[in-house]
Amino acid sequence: MSPLSTAPAALTAGDRERRAAYLEEVLGVLYPDTRATARGGAGAVAAYALVPHARRPVLLVPLASRRIAAAAVRRYAEPGSTLARLKREAVVAALRTGADTVLLPDRLTVTGDPATTIDGYLRGALGTDLHLSVHLGPARANRKPVLQLLTPAGDTVAYAKLGTGPLTRALVRDEAAALTALSRAPLAGLRVPRVLHHGVWNGHEVLVQSALPVWLPRAPLAAGRLAAAMRELAHAGPVTAGPLGASAYWRELRGRLAPLAGTADGRALTDAAAALAARHADRTLRYGGWHGDWAPWNMASLADTLLVWDWERYRTGVPVGFDAVHHALQERVAATTDAAAALRRTLDRVDALLAPFDVPPPDREPTALLYLVDLAARYLADRQAEAGARLGVLGTWLLPVLVDRVAGR
Repeated sequence: MSPLSTAPAALTAGDRERRAAYLEEVLGVLYPDTRATARGGAGAVAAYALVPHARRPVLLVPLASRRIAAAAVRRYAEPGSTLARLKREAVVAALRTGADTVLLPDRLTVTGDPATTIDGYLRGALGTDLHLSVHLGPARANRKPVLQLLTPAGDTVAYAKLGTGPLTRALVRDEAAALTALSRAPLAGLRVPRVLHHGVWNGHEVLVQSALPVWLPRAPLAAGRLAAAMRELAHAGPVTAGPLGASAYWRELRGRLAPLAGTADGRALTDAAAALAARHADRTLRYGGWHGDWAPWNMASLADTLLVWDWERYRTGVPVGFDAVHHALQERVAATTDAAAALRRTLDRVDALLAPFDVPPPDREPTALLYLVDLAARYLADRQAEAGARLGVLGTWLLPVLVDRVAGR
């Protein structure tokens, strides 16, 4: 067994260096008792092209056939811009025609015992032949190997996640439980993956879920449609109401905050949360479900439904409307380098964001501020700053804004 290392104690390297190091760690997890080389050799169990290159690997593309390799790139992710789409299509064309040796010269071959690899485990678990494409995400405490599973015909049939440490193992278990619960919910406006397999391999938590058809034509996403889907999710389970100070939600949040008080950021957050709760203890809120990370990159809009994935943070019993604030904040933060300004602009729009959820006007800002406390508690508990996450250093953006708003400034 070769678990991923824990997060570094400080931000000492850029994303490029961290990705290259992470590649070695992931290979040790997926292919124990094997050897990875830049050249082919006898006994190869897998061969990959590194996209875009070995200096900053983002995707490992299987080279079993041109069709499989091209499909792996085409269905890896939806490009966020015209330039990104053109680059993707250039890579797909190169893989289809055999010109990829020029465009993607960096290769990797794994040799050794195929019975010990993740490929062998997944083939046995699903009872079918398949090939893996491996996504290497940016530095985050919750980063984990994510595998696209393709058939010999090049069809994407599933995605697999591996929980390799205490945090990510818990998140993979939580996502399996969330998808199982949601499979019984009467959801009409959104579609979630199905659990195909959940098990443990080499001490790692493994979740295989069906592939949502993200490659189908997209449809424009109207704000009302997004809010309706989020409202449907909030009401997919029990919805309760009661004073904040006596709620199960506040007891749970207070329990998560208590271990964080040993750091300066944790104390600032705990003090702000206590002041917020004291001021609104008697305020009656409604509590329902939320996705936990409903961001633009975790969904796709089709003509008849919204595809939504990454359910590892799904929870019930939280103030209704959290998803709307989160989505708006993540959308703004992704478009700027000034996260604090993005947060202030989001808070200035809470009336418009929370009105579709029937949150009364006096409850809207308290709801948004509770969301910020919840999010900050997650970031601190997960040690996102130490993992190198862009938004992990809360003192540069979230905490100053939160403290000012709680103080009425």
